[in-house]
Amino acid sequence: MPKKPQDGTQDERTGRLKQIRMVASLVHQANPKAMPIVFASALGTLVVFVVLGLVLGQELFLIPLGVLVALLVGMIVFSQMAQRTQYAMLEGRPGAAASLVENMRGRWVVTPAVQANRNMDVVHRVIGVPGVILLSEGPRSRVGKLIGAEKKRISRAASEVPIYDIQVGSEEGQIPISKLQRHLTKLPRNLKKEQVSELIDRLNALPQAMQMPKGPIPKGVRMPKGPKPRTR
Repeated sequence: MPKKPQDGTQDERTGRLKQIRMVASLVHQANPKAMPIVFASALGTLVVFVVLGLVLGQELFLIPLGVLVALLVGMIVFSQMAQRTQYAMLEGRPGAAASLVENMRGRWVVTPAVQANRNMDVVHRVIGVPGVILLSEGPRSRVGKLIGAEKKRISRAASEVPIYDIQVGSEEGQIPISKLQRHLTKLPRNLKKEQVSELIDRLNALPQAMQMPKGPIPKGVRMPKGPKPRTR
C-alpha cells in the first residue's frame, strides 16, 4: 500500500505557500508592476522553448524543459523583487542596518545601539571574521563623534584586531542599505573562528556605554538624588 504523506510535510508545504503569498502581497503593494514582470519573464522563457521545440522538431523534449526553466526564471526574478522590497521597507528605519546583518549568512554577532544620541543616530557593533565593524546610522555630520567614542571604548579590548567603521545612509561616502551585505562580505577574513569567539568574550566583558542625551531636560523628569553626606 502506498504510504500516506506525513502531516509534518503537509504543514511545512502549507507554511511555505503562505509565506510566498505573504511576500508576493508585500511585493505587489510596494510595486504593482513587480508581479506582472515576474509572470512575463517566466512566460517569455516558456514561449522561447516552445518555439525552439516546434522549429527543431524537439517539442517533446524542449517544452517540458521550458516549463522547468520558466519556473526557475520566475523564482529568480521574484526573489530579486522581494529583496528590493525588503531594502525599500528598511530604508531610513532606525536599526535597519543591525536587523539586516543579523539575518546574514555566516557568523555575525551584532550588538545594536552601543552608542546613540537624542537625534536617534546610532552605532551598532558587529563582530565577525573581518574583525570589529562599527555600523552607524545617521548624517555624517553627527555620527562621527559616536564612532570615535566607541572606537576609544573598545580599542584596548580589541587590541590589534582591525576595526572598520561603515556609515549606512544615502549621503556621499555612505553605504546604501541595499549594498551593505555585499560590502560586508567583501571585507578581508582577518580572524579565525577561535579568535572571533575570544574577541566576543573580551568585548562583552566591557561595561555598557551610558549615553546621556545632550539638550534641555524634559519637564516632569526628576533627576536622581546623590547620596547624603555622612555625619559623624
